[in-house]
Amino acid sequence: MQPALRRTLSTVEYFTFGFGTMIGVGWLVVIDDWLGRGGPAGAMLGFLIGGILLLPVALTYGRLVREIPDAGAEVAYAERVFPRFWSFAAGWVMVLAYAIVCPWEAVAIGNLLARAFPGIDKFPLYEISGRTIYATRLVAGLLLTGCIAWVNYRGIRPSGLFQDVTTFGLILAFAIFTALGFGRGDASNWEPLFARPGGLGAVVSVVLVLQIVPYFMTGFESIAKASEEAKPGFDPRNFARAIAAAIVAGGAFYFLVVAVVSYVYPWREIVAEGIGTELAFERAFGSRAIAQLILLGAILSLFKVFNGNFVAATRLAFALGRRGLVHTSLGRLDRRTGTPAVAISLLAAVTAAGAFLGDALLVPFSEVGALASGVGWFSACTAFLLLGGKAQPVRHRVLAVSGAAVAAGIVLMKIVPVVPGSFGVPEWAAFAGWCVLGLTFWLARPKRSGTGVGVASEVPS
Repeated sequence: MQPALRRTLSTVEYFTFGFGTMIGVGWLVVIDDWLGRGGPAGAMLGFLIGGILLLPVALTYGRLVREIPDAGAEVAYAERVFPRFWSFAAGWVMVLAYAIVCPWEAVAIGNLLARAFPGIDKFPLYEISGRTIYATRLVAGLLLTGCIAWVNYRGIRPSGLFQDVTTFGLILAFAIFTALGFGRGDASNWEPLFARPGGLGAVVSVVLVLQIVPYFMTGFESIAKASEEAKPGFDPRNFARAIAAAIVAGGAFYFLVVAVVSYVYPWREIVAEGIGTELAFERAFGSRAIAQLILLGAILSLFKVFNGNFVAATRLAFALGRRGLVHTSLGRLDRRTGTPAVAISLLAAVTAAGAFLGDALLVPFSEVGALASGVGWFSACTAFLLLGGKAQPVRHRVLAVSGAAVAAGIVLMKIVPVVPGSFGVPEWAAFAGWCVLGLTFWLARPKRSGTGVGVASEVPS
């Protein structure tokens, strides 16, 4: 008898996986880029509008996962209405959306440690694209990768507990420094409100931020990847509640962090000097202690986003292997822990290899991650429409159509050349490389395999 995924997760864990997988450390390390794109109002509106636009996608996922709780998520939804290759393709691109975050976090831990402990950059090893790779940072990234892989191998219960502690730790730190910031700042620091003057300039400012929202808000749908691991007696309606709560909380987090950082310190200086959130607060308060608090929150955030994306990516890889869409070894579970040990080992190896590249070469793949999310979301919303047809309530069909339109718009923003921030040569090269790798996996799949399809086959209603 084949082992099964262990069922231990509660609604709290599903929320922390959704929110925790979404919120990384971008709010600390690239706040200058956000403000440079849109200014305070442009960035706040960009994340606010982006979060609202993604609500139909999130609510559609809530309906799908309620009726089809399957680790394959997009794979499981697509296989019911599309040819087998499209099911594989939908899953494969979503694997990239999660997997690319893992080496990013392995690199980012060194960045955060260097901010917390100046002078840590010792023993330069080599340079890639003009950026030095230091031994201390690389070792920190490799150790963190090993730690995350070990927690995931131990089982979904330790992963869920780890996610709870790190997520609520971040929320506590965020609440403290946000309250302090609004009590100390000045509204004049928001001026000018937009990065570009004039009515059209304001629109462009918002659009440039909207470009990056899909990347920074990918994660609410990760709840679906762990849906087979709900504890016995779990109310399926709580999947949708956790997804909705995660995306609302995520959008509010980004809106508030932009507001408070640009309120506490002049945003044009943040952009001109390329400083992060913690340094803006340190200068405004004249205190290193508040910067250390923010860095602690960022490190907790890094841990949880690494763990959440690791879980989502390995569950998707497991689902592909279980269906025979890739080598079936990825679909094997450890009999003792009930975890996809082969998928965990593979992702840990890929993450470790990515850590050696540094962030310079990871940038194009991160941009592709936004496209990958759009493709996956479009596939899920379209599958929802085709599964239920006219038997679905009108409001559900409207949400799914809206979600599909938003997802299609995200994809078009990245591939249409005239749109500001669309793909360049590096991004197209990264996407082509991932597609070639996926085609290789597809061609190497077993000649004959069972469908291994999901846990439920009901049509969403």
